[in-house]
Amino acid sequence: MKTWIPLFAILSKDMKAYYLKPPNISWGLIFPFAWTGMFFIRSGGGIGGIMELLPGVTALSILFGTTSMLAVTVTFEKKSRSFDRLLLSPITLETLMLAKTSGAILFGVANAVVPVLMAMLFIDVSGVSWPLFAAAAILIAVVSAFLGLFVAVAVSEVFEAQTFSNFIRFPMVFLCGLFFPVQSLPVFLRPLAYALPVTYGADLLRRAILGTGMMNQWMNISILTGYCTVLFFLTVKNVRRRWIS
Repeated sequence: MKTWIPLFAILSKDMKAYYLKPPNISWGLIFPFAWTGMFFIRSGGGIGGIMELLPGVTALSILFGTTSMLAVTVTFEKKSRSFDRLLLSPITLETLMLAKTSGAILFGVANAVVPVLMAMLFIDVSGVSWPLFAAAAILIAVVSAFLGLFVAVAVSEVFEAQTFSNFIRFPMVFLCGLFFPVQSLPVFLRPLAYALPVTYGADLLRRAILGTGMMNQWMNISILTGYCTVLFFLTVKNVRRRWIS
């Protein structure tokens, strides 16, 4: 069986069952809209401050949107035992996990568009490097999806998935350079900031939008790709250990 056929079938099922439901569509639009409006209004920097806030707001919208949806959907399917039927299908576990995360990745990338559209109403964004912005948005969405999947596999209840996700996500808001430089953090917190994947995604977005960043863009891309690979294979290993064996 060709790999893309079951992958597309599972993605289509998830899009119809979860992501394209009216409440989720509205939530997917309102959530980044609320984040963007809140930070833009409270920035105190006027119109000129919007560009400075745009990388952080974009990363935040992707992170929260992607992890929230995936942690809930996978945990719900495991609890209702519908995920067990997928495990019996004649495809590899790696293909199944990629299929389950594809919808959340698309959802996260869509969330990245909302802050940009809002910013376009007030400022000129012609200086943004759109290929680099797209690469950053996709990589943050992928690493966020695999992070949400890692959380979903580690718990058994939906409320546990949300609680565990918040335990990981909220420190990222303050430690990953979303709204102030990592260099301004206390020295003892900087190693933790550099250990979090969103730090490199936010830096890549800053380079795409503002033209400045802590690290070279290829280093950011390489580190994010490494995080995606490690999180994915750790999750597959946990699924085999907790849900199959």
